[in-house]
Amino acid sequence: MAAPQLYVIFPGTARVALAFYRDVFGGELALHTYEDFGRSDGPPAAIAHGMLRGEVGLAGADAAAGEQAIRVEGLMLSLLGTAEPAVLHEWFDKLSVGGTVVDPLAPKPWGASDGQVIDRHGLHWLVGYEP
Repeated sequence: MAAPQLYVIFPGTARVALAFYRDVFGGELALHTYEDFGRSDGPPAAIAHGMLRGEVGLAGADAAAGEQAIRVEGLMLSLLGTAEPAVLHEWFDKLSVGGTVVDPLAPKPWGASDGQVIDRHGLHWLVGYEP
């Protein structure tokens, strides 16, 4: 069964943001500009479509003229149990650089380890695993 794919509309920072996520999660990043797609509703070098394929996949673009960019409240992107604990700790640490740790990735009273971070691009992540 297919799962939802995260597609983020960035405020002109898609190239930098998607490269950041490639550096965090690894994978292959493909970027296509407005010019590549023949679009005139934004700057020619703006990203019209970017796709990170790998262990964690996500896609995004720069907001077109008149389009709203990302604003996130009441939503977390869950990476619970998606990789080995050492990898999850590495991802958490990388997501934290320039971001805000809401709750450190650490053992919790209920036995699992988890934590929350809002990365430098405004995405809120829940990272954790069971013992």
